[in-house]
Amino acid sequence: MKYTYIIKGLDCANCAMQLENEIKQVKGIQNAVINFFTEKLIIECNEENKDEVINTMKKVIKKENPDVTIEEI
Repeated sequence: MKYTYIIKGLDCANCAMQLENEIKQVKGIQNAVINFFTEKLIIECNEENKDEVINTMKKVIKKENPDVTIEEI
């Protein structure tokens, strides 16, 4: 299942790419794409463990880029 988020606070496209790669490493996420210009994050994960995966993803984002915020669309 795909989930879309608004992601704010990224400084550059390179930061977005690095964060995208970190998010892809989260167990349960099959794919992740960050579009720096539209400020969107799209992830694919199974619906049954979505909450756990999203919480882990948020922790990774805060660890890598503390100023970045995400909000589900």
